[in-house]
Amino acid sequence: MTRGIWIIAICLFLSLFIHSNLNQTAIVPTEQTGVVTQPIVIGYSNWSGWWPWAIAESEGLFAKRGVNVEMKWYDDYTSSMEDLAAGFIDGNCQTLNDTIAFSSDAIKGESVVLVNDNSEGNDKIIAASGINSITQLKGKKVAVEAGVVDDFLLTLALRKQNLSRQDVDIIDVETGAAVEVFLAGQADAVGAFPPFWLTALKREGAKEIISSSSFPGAIPDLLVLTQEIVRESPESVQLIVEVWFDVLEFMALNPAEADRIMSRRAGVEEQEFDLFKAGVKMFSLEDNLRAFERQNDMSSLFYAAAKIENFLSDNLSESEINLDYDDILNPKFIRALN
Repeated sequence: MTRGIWIIAICLFLSLFIHSNLNQTAIVPTEQTGVVTQPIVIGYSNWSGWWPWAIAESEGLFAKRGVNVEMKWYDDYTSSMEDLAAGFIDGNCQTLNDTIAFSSDAIKGESVVLVNDNSEGNDKIIAASGINSITQLKGKKVAVEAGVVDDFLLTLALRKQNLSRQDVDIIDVETGAAVEVFLAGQADAVGAFPPFWLTALKREGAKEIISSSSFPGAIPDLLVLTQEIVRESPESVQLIVEVWFDVLEFMALNPAEADRIMSRRAGVEEQEFDLFKAGVKMFSLEDNLRAFERQNDMSSLFYAAAKIENFLSDNLSESEINLDYDDILNPKFIRALN
């Protein structure tokens, strides 16, 4: 009996030791190159500006650059942001708005190294029959997920008409649920991103009254890595950024094959695929260089970040947000390609 107990104890110890080492998340760059040898795990989800990462995997573009990357697909976008903030993954595709909201609690820090795209129509405010403009939302119920990009879009649209969030009745629910509230007639308008606004338009008489196309630069979609991996393996980060432009080149040279790979990953029909793809502006190297400059308009990540921070502080945060954007917005890897 004693022998059996000892055998079980030893097996349990070995199992825990092996499990601990398999789940070790320390970054281990090689001495020769500083490139990480274990996979760098990057999350991405169902947004048309992030679909192209599927091409990098399908065509082996990471391997061609000599960097070991695992792209992890998330059906739930929020989970991907939570995993990055918790340090469970090394990078994630997320908006500037969400990066600002999550970065202060990210245990390994967050660093924006690349702009994938800007939303240019894929974020919309959909209104019920009889409401034809933002001004007509005054005193109406608007279902929107508080703090996310479509809440920011709503705020910008209201401000443009000398109104504020206080002039409407905000129903704060998750985006999918917001659309259900709108379809049930319990809200007069809804703020949503794909594919949810397409569902919202199924309500009889529903129409788009404004979209992100009216506010260029307000909704940048980004590649965000932990500050830990940026600090400890900059060579790997540089290669990952270079892969993005390899992807854009593949899309330009092989449009049909690129669309096939992306639509398969997205799991959407051809008509919807074309519609959603048209709602973003993919960012070239030149676009990225401009985005990382300090300018006094929304084309600058620094300017947009300040506006988003004010929006979050004024409307949602119990305390003032005070972030160091010199740490969060990192132009080093883009400028190295210029």
